Amino acid sequence: QLQLVESGGGLVQPGGSLRLSCAASGFVADHFAIGWFRQAPGKEREGVSCLFLNNGTTTYADSVKKRFTISRDNAKNTVYLQMNNLKPEDTAVYYCAVDAAPVQAKCYIPFMDYWGKGTLVTVSS
Repeated sequence: QLQLVESGGGLVQPGGSLRLSCAASGFVADHFAIGWFRQAPGKEREGVSCLFLNNGTTTYADSVKKRFTISRDNAKNTVYLQMNNLKPEDTAVYYCAVDAAPVQAKCYIPFMDYWGKGTLVTVSS
């Protein structure tokens, strides 16, 4: 069983930065995909970024491209989301999740097998 714990959320002013962490306890296979998702108040959960461990491919939602960066520290079994130039519309609970499909992980919400409990990011002056 894989457990995911997010941290690093908080209150930040517009234009500021935060780095979220997703610590995984348990076996993480090279065919997994690890993604960040967010859910703003009154809105549906949406994908933010994904890292495919088999080849290092990263994907980003258009709304966060060139502002957010996903990365991994293998030694710490941790995935990060560096968020720069934050905007009020980035305010949401951010979740990390794992797609553990043995073949062709997709990193879409319906296919994610494990979820963390989330960390709140509030962007406000």
